[in-house]
Formats: sequence, structure tokens, C-alpha cells
Amino acid sequence: MAEPNELPQMVTDLVGMSKEYLRQETLEPAKKLGRFAGVGIGVGIIMSFAALFFGLAVYAFFRQVLPEGEWYVVLSRGLTVIVTGGFAGLLGWRMSSGSES
Repeated sequence: MAEPNELPQMVTDLVGMSKEYLRQETLEPAKKLGRFAGVGIGVGIIMSFAALFFGLAVYAFFRQVLPEGEWYVVLSRGLTVIVTGGFAGLLGWRMSSGSES
């Protein structure tokens, strides 16, 4: 059993160990999670711009290939929606099929 004169030192040690434990078990993993989330958000923004530019490139390609005319503009927009939608579906399918195995 601890002597009464040892109690202040034991309380000080307990507080110090508790602070170290909280730092080790909460703050350090939170910092790692914050770094991981920052990278994920950055990649998401870059992928969004890439998808936007891909859609614009597909639209410009169809406008260049198809003849001039009002209905060909509508056709190029429709084909752009189909191609980009198919690409998004393929990408989603490949992303989901990798997580199952």
C-alpha cells in the first residue's frame, strides 16, 4: 500500500501517463487520418476535373467528326452522354469488382 506522502507523486505520474496515452492513441491516429483524408479530397478534385475535360474532349471530337447541322449537334451531345456514361459505368464496375475479392 502506498504511503500518504507518495500520493502526490503517484497522481502526477498518473496524469503524465494519461496525457501520453491520449496523445499516442488519439492525436497521432487523427493526424494520420487527416493526412489521408487530405490526399483523398485532392485526388477527388483532380479526378473531377479529369472527368470534366474528358467529357469536353469527347464532345469536341463528335462535333469535329459529324457534319454541320442542327440535329448533328444534338446527336453529338447525345453520343457524348452515352460515351461518358458508359465510361463512368465501366469505371464504377471495375472499382466495385476489385473490392469483392
